[in-house]
Amino acid sequence: MQFTKTITSWYSVNKRSLPWRDTKNPYNIWLSEIILQQTQVKQGLPYYYAFLKAFPSVFHLAEAQESDVLKLWQGLGYYSRARNLHAAAKYVVNDLNGTFPSNYKDLLKLKGVGDYTASAIASICFNENTAVVDGNVYRVLARYFGVNIPINTTKGVKYFKTLAQTLIDAKNPADYNQAIMEFGAIQCKPQSPNCNICPLNTSCEALAKNMVKTLPVKLKANKVKKRYFNFLVFISEDGKTILEKRTGKGIWQNLYQFPLVETKQDADFDVFSEQLKTETLLKKQSFQLSLYNKDSIVHKLSHQHLYTKFWIVNVNKLPVKGVVFKDVKAYAVPVLIGNFIEAFQFK
Repeated sequence: MQFTKTITSWYSVNKRSLPWRDTKNPYNIWLSEIILQQTQVKQGLPYYYAFLKAFPSVFHLAEAQESDVLKLWQGLGYYSRARNLHAAAKYVVNDLNGTFPSNYKDLLKLKGVGDYTASAIASICFNENTAVVDGNVYRVLARYFGVNIPINTTKGVKYFKTLAQTLIDAKNPADYNQAIMEFGAIQCKPQSPNCNICPLNTSCEALAKNMVKTLPVKLKANKVKKRYFNFLVFISEDGKTILEKRTGKGIWQNLYQFPLVETKQDADFDVFSEQLKTETLLKKQSFQLSLYNKDSIVHKLSHQHLYTKFWIVNVNKLPVKGVVFKDVKAYAVPVLIGNFIEAFQFK
């Protein structure tokens, strides 16, 4: 098909030089694909190098402590990716003797690996004829073929996967899959694509019908939830603070944070000060309270916005075992906490 030939030809001339394109090693490809889920190449590249340096093989990653993996992941967000990465590495080492699955079906058994990632690894590493469909591919196909089926519906997912499969170059699925993803990333961009120099502009349905800005179609997500976080940054006279490990299945699982008090609305100083006197850590204990940031820091996650304040709590002695100031930066924390730690500079 001309579409396939044009995309592949464009790729041979315009592809970026990226380290995971110089290897067929499934560990490297898998690592890059997990990092680049919901992360742009520019941001993910330093993490890719850092992970390969710290964990040069799946055996090194499997043997690592989860806390070390999370610490290295810090700043990328969606921390379940890091936990799944670690769990999958253990599975490969312990159940598969360190040998990665070599086909799409078995790759899906790895924790955190879905249709897109399995297709990418299977085609790039093992030349399996299975099409990738990511955000870039959805955009290219929706625009070129003029498809207005919402991409975030069951019908849309099935339709675009089937369409993508009919277009793949069966003789060279690795290059074709990378080509269409790259085409979406740097040519058929989400905003302001340069259609004048696009090699597909004479046959693109969206361009012909003035629909470039409206395709692909995506149904609106649920309303973003607002949450009000108040972190208690304890400062003791002997130079210690308190960090707690988050548990459960919510955000930031297994990462560390300062003791958290969540309120129903933005906390007023006087009201919050009185409320703290009933908190477990501060019951029957004298303390001095000050607000580090007058205006809430808004930390935006996919389905919720965290309106955050950091409260400095000066005490003579911590009510629980603490962390000495010099060790605070060694803990794996969400980027929101990490930014505060960098700015506050515990001394």
